[in-house]
Amino acid sequence: MTNRMKSQIIRFLFVGFVTVGIDFLCYRLFLALAISANVAKISSFLCGTVFSFYANRSWTFNESPAGQDLNQKLRFLALYLSTLGINALVNAACLSLLKGGWVINFAFLAATGTSTVLNFLGMKFIVFKSHSVQHVG
Repeated sequence: MTNRMKSQIIRFLFVGFVTVGIDFLCYRLFLALAISANVAKISSFLCGTVFSFYANRSWTFNESPAGQDLNQKLRFLALYLSTLGINALVNAACLSLLKGGWVINFAFLAATGTSTVLNFLGMKFIVFKSHSVQHVG
């Protein structure tokens, strides 16, 4: 693994932790403003997702704002919707196949780990591919 890849993984994980923090803080803020829990959760998730896009674009993958276009945003949206579905499927599969008190935590971690890896690979090779992939020639 190259130093560049290691750096991207560390930055991606840091952005992910901050994204979860933004999601949580916005969720609590929206609840405090008497917004329904469902609307608050959707809104807070979107706040975190917007942060994730811009932070990963500019910091993790060093993509310049000039390189940004509608297709890049659509690829990001498609990636996140896809990995959300995969996350839910992995979670459901673990819950249905495994038994025991530890299953809920394991299912959550397996689903989160799977979607995290897929999000990183998708951002690196699909969403922010112009600066992530080194061309030989």
